[in-house]
Amino acid sequence: MKTIYDLIIIGAGPAGLTAAIYAARAGLKTLIFEGKNPGGQLMKTSLIENWPGNISIPGPQLMKNIQEHAKHFGADLIGESVVKVNSSERPFTIWSESKKEFSTKTLIIATGAGPKKLNCSGENEYWGKGVTTCAICDGALYKDLPVVIVGGGDTAMENASFMTKFTQNITIVNLLDKLTASAAMQKRVLHHPSINIIYNSAVTHIKGNNDHVTDIVVTNQQTKESTTIPARGLFLAIGINPNTDFLKNDLALDNYGYVKTFCPTTATSVDGIFACGDAADYIYRQAITGSASGCMAALDAQRYLENAE
Repeated sequence: MKTIYDLIIIGAGPAGLTAAIYAARAGLKTLIFEGKNPGGQLMKTSLIENWPGNISIPGPQLMKNIQEHAKHFGADLIGESVVKVNSSERPFTIWSESKKEFSTKTLIIATGAGPKKLNCSGENEYWGKGVTTCAICDGALYKDLPVVIVGGGDTAMENASFMTKFTQNITIVNLLDKLTASAAMQKRVLHHPSINIIYNSAVTHIKGNNDHVTDIVVTNQQTKESTTIPARGLFLAIGINPNTDFLKNDLALDNYGYVKTFCPTTATSVDGIFACGDAADYIYRQAITGSASGCMAALDAQRYLENAE
């Protein structure tokens, strides 16, 4: 007979794996699709210093610990991505990239999100070695060191303002001739003595010594003149894309592609399908908040199954 899972979780970052821990420990037959990036964005983060109980732990090690925790309670993992979901019939049907079919009574979307990238030379090489997207996560690692922040919106201004706690050498590189952040956010940085802003420019090359970033090449988009700026950290703040394209015909998404959930639960537009982590959260986007929402989604799924019975 075809296996019908109590719960399938799509995504194996902090949100998805935490959901698996709670679900499997509660006795639910649970399957996790790990996708192309098992462990999520933390796999490309050097040290995590704001995870409760760990003063400092490498991102990949933290994710391995959480994965082993989920496996300990009996969650099954499959190293494939999901390409299609049929939410119109019960049980739900999920198709993997190898065209295999899976059935489940409930479903949790924990596919996360990915940062928009510069696509310049050195970016992939030094990702996690100075190139990052979260000042709150990694800012303390760059105490008294020069950093560059790319972007002109609220997130970039938040990152720059936050970094003033650690360094007095902050450069914002903005592609446009003016910032797009709100007036209140601009006010925080425009006249700050530790922050310099370069307009009409883009980061075109990231240099390093194989161990970490050392310099950033910035090119003016009007004059094409390039300048090399010493930097140990490069924070990208040019946007985030939730990994939800495959759900467009199955769930209600907002204008930016995030799964719509109905607070205070993690319920989506389809009964029995829940969403957590960065696929639904465009505000906090922290590993700990993703993990917390994964717990909530698992509890919501468990209650749904109990009520269905």
